[in-house]
Amino acid sequence: MQLATAAMLLMATTVAACGDGKDDGAKASAPKAPATIPELTKDPLTLSFIWFEWPPAQALEAFANAEYKKERPNATIKVNTVPNANWHDAMFTQFAAHKTDFDIAVLDSQHIGEAVTNGNILDITDFVKNNIDVTAYNPYLLAAYGQFPQAETGKRDESASLYGLPLLGDTWTMIYRKDLIGDKPPQTWDQMIAAAEKCQADNPGVSGLAFHQANGSDAAAVTYNTVNGVYGGNLWDSKTRKIEGVINDTAGQEAMDVLVNKMKPLTAKGSGNWFIDEVNAAVAQGKACIAFNWIAASGGLLDPKQSTLGTTREQILDKLGFATLPSQKTNLVPLGGMGMHVSAYSSKANQAEALNFMKWFERADVQKKWAAAGGVPSRTDALESPEFLNAGPFNQVYTDSVPRMRDMWNVPEYARLVDIENTNVNAALNGAKKPKDALDDIAKEQQSVLDSSSRKGGGGL
Repeated sequence: MQLATAAMLLMATTVAACGDGKDDGAKASAPKAPATIPELTKDPLTLSFIWFEWPPAQALEAFANAEYKKERPNATIKVNTVPNANWHDAMFTQFAAHKTDFDIAVLDSQHIGEAVTNGNILDITDFVKNNIDVTAYNPYLLAAYGQFPQAETGKRDESASLYGLPLLGDTWTMIYRKDLIGDKPPQTWDQMIAAAEKCQADNPGVSGLAFHQANGSDAAAVTYNTVNGVYGGNLWDSKTRKIEGVINDTAGQEAMDVLVNKMKPLTAKGSGNWFIDEVNAAVAQGKACIAFNWIAASGGLLDPKQSTLGTTREQILDKLGFATLPSQKTNLVPLGGMGMHVSAYSSKANQAEALNFMKWFERADVQKKWAAAGGVPSRTDALESPEFLNAGPFNQVYTDSVPRMRDMWNVPEYARLVDIENTNVNAALNGAKKPKDALDDIAKEQQSVLDSSSRKGGGGL
């Protein structure tokens, strides 16, 4: 989830001139981490992360200082946060200066290609081979949060290098009002729309749907991509880097029509720029029948201090249900979450500490504790553990969703691609463009971006 600001686009333009994203140039530009962890300092040390401002960031800092200090009492963990809109630029501006005040960058899967191509993060392939049990993970999660070049969805290329390890998994959950539409969630997208329409008609002042529409971060783009996936569409052909004629084919057009002409009319007036917080607020205030949001951002919905749905967690859960996304022609869901990546410009002592932290964090026992503390782990044993499944009513949703995930384009040109899509989808949702024109413009403009690059291949879908 990231914002394609003007500075971000400038950075992406710079990256597009560098190396071949699938060949030796991209791999060789990232310095290699040692295969074994160097001797750790006994002096006091602060290990700094950079992330965006949201509850998982605070949870990570509290968890790490409570648990990691048991093994490394001289180490203090600091998770520096910035607004989501500034997250990419806060990292890559420092990367461009070859000097960072953070040791571990929390990157979206789509950031990895840019960071690798510019040599901003360490290649940890040899470190992973010696220190991490890769068989403990769904292969796609390892690929999504660390591999470059990226693999097709659900696959990991054993010959590709790794530049990060999973920190937080995520996907969308469907949040629904059990007291308004019934205990059983809709099973298909068409059923969901019908249920939302009836609920809105039966409950004046309550909108049928609430979802991300904003022209910022990846908000509107993820919404369209999700509908595109469930109606059988594709964002591109990653092998040929073909977008035009793929995203705007018959399935893609049907998805845009469903989004703009069937879903949008069921949203609240003035919701054309909603993102995570606005959707949560609508749910918490009892103003939405069905909503879609990231699981990692949904914990606050159970807080009675933030909700009008009940004075206790139990009362809220009497009204709110959480389910996996409905299927339609496929059962695809969006991949969210982020990985941990070591800054190439951190000091040697802090790089060693970062590697030690990552090895510790990915242990089975630590991943289960992270789950109990509110994190979303990636190890299969942790995802299926009581510690995770009992920690939140939406955690089973994540575990069930992992085999269904589809990511976006994992290429260094990502920033420009997502900006094009956000702008046009948002325009279609707000009536500034006809749905077909918006989708055709997306296809044409994104294809131009890829055609202007010398890179070959790609991945993520």
